[in-house]
Amino acid sequence: MPFVKETVEMNREKFVKEVLTKTKSFASLCRKYNISRPTGYLWLKRYQSGEGFTDRSHAPFRMPNKTSADIEALIIAARRKEPAIGAAKIKRMLENAGRTKIPCMSTVNAILKRNNLISREASMAATPYKRFEKEAPNIMWQCDFKGHYGLLDGTRCHPLSVIDDHSRFCLCADAKLNERFDGVSISFINCFQHFGMPEILLCDNGNPWGASQSGGITRFEVWLMELGILTIHIRVKHPQTQGKVERFNGSFKKERLKFYTPANMSDADKQRQEYREFYNNERPHHALKLDTPTSHYKPSTRKYKTTIPEWDYGSGCELRTIKKTGYLTYNGMGYFLSESLGGKTIAIKPSSRDGVINLFFRQFQIGKINLSNNAVVSRTIRLAFDDPRSLNV
Repeated sequence: MPFVKETVEMNREKFVKEVLTKTKSFASLCRKYNISRPTGYLWLKRYQSGEGFTDRSHAPFRMPNKTSADIEALIIAARRKEPAIGAAKIKRMLENAGRTKIPCMSTVNAILKRNNLISREASMAATPYKRFEKEAPNIMWQCDFKGHYGLLDGTRCHPLSVIDDHSRFCLCADAKLNERFDGVSISFINCFQHFGMPEILLCDNGNPWGASQSGGITRFEVWLMELGILTIHIRVKHPQTQGKVERFNGSFKKERLKFYTPANMSDADKQRQEYREFYNNERPHHALKLDTPTSHYKPSTRKYKTTIPEWDYGSGCELRTIKKTGYLTYNGMGYFLSESLGGKTIAIKPSSRDGVINLFFRQFQIGKINLSNNAVVSRTIRLAFDDPRSLNV
């Protein structure tokens, strides 16, 4: 006969039967079975009432605050529609859509876990972090081309993103064939016509806003200066300076490209525009205390003008026209500035340092020349007055 291991229920039954024989004291039997006297009386009472020795369920008899099946289904459906959106944002999105009785964030999170809708990787990546921003919309926009990707027809999409630094509002999410000035300027003109113009544009050092192949100021920078917009470049290998547009690009990749590859450029642009609308108007943002970017953005009062007016440099400066080759002639010497400035008029003013002159294009300082060694010592674009960085003239 095979050995039968005693179960907890069998031990409880043996205990009760020994108690009923009254051959030993109740206290000694409790010590023998290593239970307390209240527990012993509990099992004796259950035996006498015919309940048996199986553990009762620990679930409460009533759960008045339990999430209804309908609400749980809404939460699950929202997650499946946006599989990369977390519990806090799902809760806010459902509330923004007019849904009531949505449980707290921890309950929403528990529902997602219970239905296997949260991966370990997603949990580890969900910690929000603090960012700093400009104090009002349109003081600074961040722009970036990030990670061109392949489409099903064999072409590649170059995604252009423009984000307002204060509100995180996405002003542009265009799908472009390349990163050249002609196509990029069309997207920016569209932004300027719809939202007005910023004071500053923050960008990296790549095309089309970075240093040109021949060096010097780019065509894009000259165009923005004519519009009165200051271009600021991030330091090389410091993409975190553009954290807001980097975050937008990363969210687009995680929330859209991970699940769908566009068929062609038209399909890619449609996907980008759909995500832009979602990002601005529906998707809550942790940095905005789960508000949407739209609720923090308003258009700029700086209107776009198609005609560039002449610039009055005033008195006390010497005017020069840059040659088409990008050279400035001064005191019989040639100094290369940029081909993009060819045909443009600049102003030359003396510096506080002996032997150094400052070069200005409209309201921007565009460089310095050291006359002692006939060298251009700076080509950094700065505002002539009230530059957000130190001017150091």
